[in-house]
Amino acid sequence: MKRIILVATAAVLTLSSCRKDDPTTQTSVDIATQNAYDDQAAARFLTENYLDNQGNIVPYSATSTADDNIPSLATMNKETLPSGVIIIRRANAQPANGKSIGATDVIRIMHRTKALLAREKDGIVQYVSGEEFKNTLGGSGTPEVDPFYYYAKKSVRGTHDRSYFEIEGFREALQTFKSAELPDDANYNLQGVIIVPSRAAYARDANVFDRVDMKFNDRTFIFNFQVYKTSDRPAAEL
Repeated sequence: MKRIILVATAAVLTLSSCRKDDPTTQTSVDIATQNAYDDQAAARFLTENYLDNQGNIVPYSATSTADDNIPSLATMNKETLPSGVIIIRRANAQPANGKSIGATDVIRIMHRTKALLAREKDGIVQYVSGEEFKNTLGGSGTPEVDPFYYYAKKSVRGTHDRSYFEIEGFREALQTFKSAELPDDANYNLQGVIIVPSRAAYARDANVFDRVDMKFNDRTFIFNFQVYKTSDRPAAEL
């Protein structure tokens, strides 16, 4: 058991080069307010960002007009699930002969993901702080293999339930996409965006990140991603 805990903690530590949030953003609000803040901040985020030619999320420039005519995320084909998760599918970036993503699959995913806190600041509800959760695009340049926040396999879970590790809204949304079935060294062409509000992520529940100096309670997760490949999980890992 001790070895399992050490392995899981090491995996958590490699997820992100975190910075500590501004202490002024840490004041908790009631759950209903947090949920409303998450939705309002997400709507604002959609109007303030667009996708570049490879599908990367890019904020509009405040000093240049060069991007003024690029459509925002808010104008793109999007779907909001009952859980509050927002799905944006990038046009012409979905695999023509893709493979369905199963609930227990081993996935290989290229992505840049941030964890953001929504608060009211200067009369505007917006993301006021955040940190990089994972970035393979600017890091290794290769897909992440079998992340526990999609599916926590038996050897990782130990005595905990899967919900202690997994981001429920991410799992739900990712299974509406298909895997491109690409080799790890293929160039990326990101499929889209998944915005998971805190109520569909870790909310205020105990989770694996309580073990280390990064707290993802009340955080919205924004995934900008491409699923490179999936494979069936061995029965022993379920």
